[in-house]
Amino acid sequence: MNSRERRHKRIRKRVYGTESKPRLSVYRSSKHMFAQLINDDLRVTIIGMSTLSLKSFDGQTKTEKARKLGLELGAKIVALGKYKKIVFDRGGYKYHGRVKALAEGLREAGLEF
Repeated sequence: MNSRERRHKRIRKRVYGTESKPRLSVYRSSKHMFAQLINDDLRVTIIGMSTLSLKSFDGQTKTEKARKLGLELGAKIVALGKYKKIVFDRGGYKYHGRVKALAEGLREAGLEF
């Protein structure tokens, strides 16, 4: 088990998404980022998005793509009308670089966590 997996297990002991405050889970691959909003009570993914699904990212750095993903995903979550507060699950990744840019984009879109 590598250090990211150990950190993720430690985080998931405490981070739990509910109906009123769902969990936003982040996965970071070498080229792309994936984020999904999850209700752990019902074990349902509410909405998910990745840098693969959006074509407007060509010619940008990975950090810029992550920030724009946060802005667009945050706008879609706010448009649902039910969710203003979320729980941020960074997936065992350190909070810097692309993960931090995604979180800042989500905050700019109007989400609180």
